[in-house]
Amino acid sequence: MSNLWNVAHIKAQTKVVLAGETLSAMFWNGVEQRGEQIWLRQKELGIWRSWTWDQTAEAVREIGAGLISLGFKPHETASILSNTVVEWVLADLAILSCGGVSNGIYPTDAASQVQYLCEDSGTSILFVEDDEQLDKALEVRTRLPKLNKIVVFDMEGLRDFSDPGVISLAQLREMGRAYEVLHPDELMERAADCQPGDLAILVYTSGTTGKPKGAMHSHHGLVYTAHGYNTLISQDEDDERMCFLPLCHIAERMGGEYFAMYTGTVLNFVENPETVPENVREIAPTVFTAVPRVWEKFYSGVMITLKEASRLQQFTYAWAIGVGTQIADRVLAGQPVGGWLKVKFTLARLLALNNVRKLIGIHRSRFLITGAAPISPDLVRWYLALGVPMLEVWGMTESCGAATGVPASRIKPGSIGPAAAYNEVRLDPATGEIQVRGDNVFMGYLNQPDKTAETIDAQGWLHTGDVGLVDEEGFFRITDRMKDIIITAGGKNITPSELENELKFSPYITDAVVIGDKRPYLTAIVMIDQENVEKYAQDNDVPFSNYASLTRAPEVQALIQGELDRVNKKFARVEQIKKFFLLDTQLSAEDEELTPTMKLKRKLVQQKYATRIEAMYA
Repeated sequence: MSNLWNVAHIKAQTKVVLAGETLSAMFWNGVEQRGEQIWLRQKELGIWRSWTWDQTAEAVREIGAGLISLGFKPHETASILSNTVVEWVLADLAILSCGGVSNGIYPTDAASQVQYLCEDSGTSILFVEDDEQLDKALEVRTRLPKLNKIVVFDMEGLRDFSDPGVISLAQLREMGRAYEVLHPDELMERAADCQPGDLAILVYTSGTTGKPKGAMHSHHGLVYTAHGYNTLISQDEDDERMCFLPLCHIAERMGGEYFAMYTGTVLNFVENPETVPENVREIAPTVFTAVPRVWEKFYSGVMITLKEASRLQQFTYAWAIGVGTQIADRVLAGQPVGGWLKVKFTLARLLALNNVRKLIGIHRSRFLITGAAPISPDLVRWYLALGVPMLEVWGMTESCGAATGVPASRIKPGSIGPAAAYNEVRLDPATGEIQVRGDNVFMGYLNQPDKTAETIDAQGWLHTGDVGLVDEEGFFRITDRMKDIIITAGGKNITPSELENELKFSPYITDAVVIGDKRPYLTAIVMIDQENVEKYAQDNDVPFSNYASLTRAPEVQALIQGELDRVNKKFARVEQIKKFFLLDTQLSAEDEELTPTMKLKRKLVQQKYATRIEAMYA
């Protein structure tokens, strides 16, 4: 029967399932405990290749010994500049096993950013994915005197390349094998020498308001959080996850790699960011974590597909989702689901909802997890109506990921849930800021003691910058970022994220920034969903030659105005958006306006498009 009224499979796991007080100890204990079990899978040339724990250990041992042969010392930093691939994990675990500090760099970062991150972290070894990433490293190498060697994962396109400062991952492994013959125990001695309080990883936060800051996480904090995650949303060796978010981001590093290492969950790597929709259908993860943009994209795809369906199919879906919604409403209200409604839902799944779940790739999912940004409550309800619980978690880099989480037994759309059992969460009585305290809170910012002191107070409370509310059941709700709250010229306090989430629920809108601080009314900057709007234009004979002309087409402007009108009906007159403009440049993660998780940077966008914003108030 549906997951909706059977949440026994999402129980908290309080016992320790894998021993080890450091990440390196945990990994090597996992190898001993799980040996021939499959841990990692990656699609190469159309074929899925599996890595057992033993095979992973062999690669990690060779890479680690190779690093030692290059003179890599305990507490030194090695950085990884790559997309999310198996080699990222192998390099990360090898660095940690050497007693080193592992740092990730976004593959979308420019050469100047690579230089800053390597310089600030004191990187001595830099792993890069391929020739594209190598070009960035070579461009700034002369300005990085501490950089000893660059290691390349994929040498395709570099067959004729020769440089004494650059070696392939295969060469490094070969060096490691040779070193191990002479020093067979050194790597394991290094791993055993790691202490829980040692710095393990650096995670650089977004530099939208200055240079990125290197958040320092200890072995203890990461292991503690991995244990804690299993009390929040448990998983085990029978589960399969999809690894596709950037591994240099805390969400995939902690919630993907390290949590899967702790629990033995199989990690499946997508081919590339563009193949996520295809790969998720192949993998059919049993536990699926993604950011709201991914969940919005899946929903949009279903809605667009539905428009092309026959009338009978549309009618069947409407009936089926209606039944699912009835059940979702009862579950959300804490009411029992009757036998007749269960029978109807079984039929609804057979006729339509199972196909929708397969279209997305969530037909085996026990539950879905969303985080990293606010999500529309309506979207949570829609997935519930399909029969799959969606659980929202909240946290940040500095809290090692999730600090609160919605329990499957008490889903509240729009809420981020109560404090996780492994940390304290409170509201500052003066400002309403959400604050976190626990062993999961980071060690501070590398080389920035002043910023650290601003962020963690004398009592150990982490100041998150998020403003919220808490209800009588202890469930928190984010109302906005402290710096993002809008106070209109009329003195009305408005939380832009509520409006923005409603706009992003539209299949035609990817993102939006609402403006209105000290202004007479609200306006919005809108980024359209290119694929869905292009299809709308083609279906309705709207002429366009490129992306910019598409955004300027009167019919597209009217389409988006209709979406704004829909959202405005839900809000009081003073909270309604009066005007908007569409970004006429197609943005990607390489563009400065977007974060690596594909969110518009509010402050930067307002600065960059100041002239167009002023025109809306002229």
